[in-house]
Amino acid sequence: MQTSIFDVLYPKYKITKPIRLIEFFAGYGSQALALKYLEAEFEHWKICEWAVKSIQAYKDIHFTDDNKDYYSEQLFNDSWLISWLYEKGISSNYNEPMTKEQIIRLGEKQRKKIYNNVCSTHNLVNIQQVKAKDLEITDTDKYDYIFTYSFPCQDLSLAGKGKGMGDTTTRSGMLWEVERILTECYELGTMPQILLMENVPQVHGVDNVQDFNKWQLRLEELGYKNYWQDLIATDYGIPQTRNRCFMISILGDYSYTFPKPIPLKLKLSDLLEKQVNNKFLIKDGTVKCFLTQKDNGYPRRERFLQSLSLTNKKNLAGTLTALQGNKATDNHILVKNATKKGYLEAKIGDGIDISSRMEHHRGTVQKQKSQTLMTNINVGTLTEDFKIRNLTPKECFRLMGVKDEDFEKCAKNQSDSSLYHLAGDSIVVNVLMAIFKELLCTE
Repeated sequence: MQTSIFDVLYPKYKITKPIRLIEFFAGYGSQALALKYLEAEFEHWKICEWAVKSIQAYKDIHFTDDNKDYYSEQLFNDSWLISWLYEKGISSNYNEPMTKEQIIRLGEKQRKKIYNNVCSTHNLVNIQQVKAKDLEITDTDKYDYIFTYSFPCQDLSLAGKGKGMGDTTTRSGMLWEVERILTECYELGTMPQILLMENVPQVHGVDNVQDFNKWQLRLEELGYKNYWQDLIATDYGIPQTRNRCFMISILGDYSYTFPKPIPLKLKLSDLLEKQVNNKFLIKDGTVKCFLTQKDNGYPRRERFLQSLSLTNKKNLAGTLTALQGNKATDNHILVKNATKKGYLEAKIGDGIDISSRMEHHRGTVQKQKSQTLMTNINVGTLTEDFKIRNLTPKECFRLMGVKDEDFEKCAKNQSDSSLYHLAGDSIVVNVLMAIFKELLCTE
């Protein structure tokens, strides 16, 4: 727990006014969901999101009933729309803007839909084009403006290329676009009262700490007091080992204390669906690479391999099945891992990852928890009937703290692969709720 002398010198900031929420790198709007679940008084003021799939998800979850045709009202033509979308820099793959040729191939119907989604969500789209005046921060005596920025972590994370955030040409370098916008806000005298940053813990790691300190100093120059801490989802009610760095920056001489951990009551098995389509079962050939030959004195492996021949009538991939033996301990599988024993035991309801270390034919196991969700399918589980399968998109959203009704809104216009990406690229809502609760005046 990080402590500061500010905790003693300065009073805690409490939100007493309606909130105007500004979400940069918005995704499907985890911050908005957190405020919604807390029943806070807020409005979706602005978002900034370039990914077409995320824009669609945000619209479907938060503006479900907005069926207004913004495009037709303006009497635009399709040639104008192609140029507008190209200049805005929308992205179809989260990594780079679409070319004009790609936008043309979308078709006019899809282009109109994207335009309407952008208008519906109050989306500024391209952070590099955003000016302070676009945030429309006015009436700060009547509203608390919360500005959130979960800038891309690909160049910071252990799974990324480690380019860091000092280089403004990297996606993680988009942090300095935030600096530019806040500097413009300072010059205009219209500053958001609260900033919320979220990123991987590597943001303050040895390779990035100088830039992280530089960022904090800049915020202090702009009038903010900064408080940061790494928080893990398992400490806030969600059985996922997702560890992220959060920083609250408050305008003026105020303090902030991060929420205390709470006991974890949920297990991964509590979040699993009762009926799951066979398409989520892991293929036999993949599974076999991760089974250890150690059998602890009884033929568990042989029983596993016998079960691999049991494919169903629809020719779907067979599943790895553990046929329980006579021993009380014969209720698990052994997954290869670089431990002293050479394996980890996986029991019913454990989280199993055999994709992130695919090239080494090794896996990881989390007891009754999920590993950190990534933007691809990387987490599975051992079910009650001893089958190994991937988590479903709905289960992944549950592990991100999203309620089923909001998942259903999101899922109607997304593929499974898109849903996995959206979940893995987001923020655990329960953690955000705990953070915001420390700011909200509940008296």
